[in-house]
Amino acid sequence: MPAIRKSADLRNNYGGISDFCHKYREPVFITKNGEGDLAVMSIETYEELAGRSELYRLIQEGIDDIKNGRILTEAEVLKNMESALSK
Repeated sequence: MPAIRKSADLRNNYGGISDFCHKYREPVFITKNGEGDLAVMSIETYEELAGRSELYRLIQEGIDDIKNGRILTEAEVLKNMESALSK
């Protein structure tokens, strides 16, 4: 279950929210007037999430390349690598 705090808690208990985010490596959801407003997380958690998102994007790009015939044979890959290394 996600941690949900009021916006006043962010101002009044920043240290506690920060400690929670670092200890449990998950976001705290901040509400404003009873509605969801922000998700607060540690830098480490954000970087992990962003990295995972980038990985999924690259995997999808590879799948799209395969579906659209944008592929190389092993020999072509090795030839391209040798060419790049000889420059």
